[in-house]
Amino acid sequence: MTNPVIIEIKDLIKVFKHATEPAVNGISFSINRNEIFGLLGPNGAGKTTTISILCGLFPPTSGKVLVDGKDLQADLSSIKNIIGIVPQDLALYPTLTARENLEFYGSMYGLHGAALKNKIDTWLTKLGLQDASKRRVSTYSGGMKRRVNLIAGILHDPKILFLDEPTVGVDVQSRNVIIKHLKEINAAGTTIIYTSHHMEEAEHFCTRVSIIDNGKILTEGTPAELVQHNAGAANLEQVFLNLTNRKLRD
Repeated sequence: MTNPVIIEIKDLIKVFKHATEPAVNGISFSINRNEIFGLLGPNGAGKTTTISILCGLFPPTSGKVLVDGKDLQADLSSIKNIIGIVPQDLALYPTLTARENLEFYGSMYGLHGAALKNKIDTWLTKLGLQDASKRRVSTYSGGMKRRVNLIAGILHDPKILFLDEPTVGVDVQSRNVIIKHLKEINAAGTTIIYTSHHMEEAEHFCTRVSIIDNGKILTEGTPAELVQHNAGAANLEQVFLNLTNRKLRD
């Protein structure tokens, strides 16, 4: 029987050099297969550090991470083949066309020839970019760049997809298209780990969320459960503010 847990984090700690406090302070949680799991927190809460560790970008100070049953540190090279990353900072070459960018990223995952071309054509069409695919990315709007950024992270059909603010700075039309296709990817079997400052979006998109602050998990559950169990909260944003307080963050 397949283990329902695809990512398991145990007592994770990350202390950066010269830091006085841990960025991540002994957190433990698990993510099930086919979930859309939201890791939510204010600026400096530790969510980006946690996601970076899970993606293998840098090691934890201590603790253990299992991804699809494998130890992240011991099996990092094989784990990287099953994950996709869509970063908040656009990972695109502005002087290349959208198609050239996607050919480059596809080749990094071992895709070539007709198979790569067909995948690129399929996703450019789905996300409304086929007619503009031979234009330089530098001429694209913010929403168009976000859509290309997304395609670059999913061309290889990852088992696990990490999304860091995938809809930041885009118009309503682009946001709806991105969310629609992310739900389709999830329905086809991809587990999604998502961070965002859009609480309304997270409430409707995520099947389960954890709220993190000061490097610690404050609460975890479905959005409906968190609203139900937080006195006076009418939505996820109010739960978030109640738990993390309303003080402005740097």
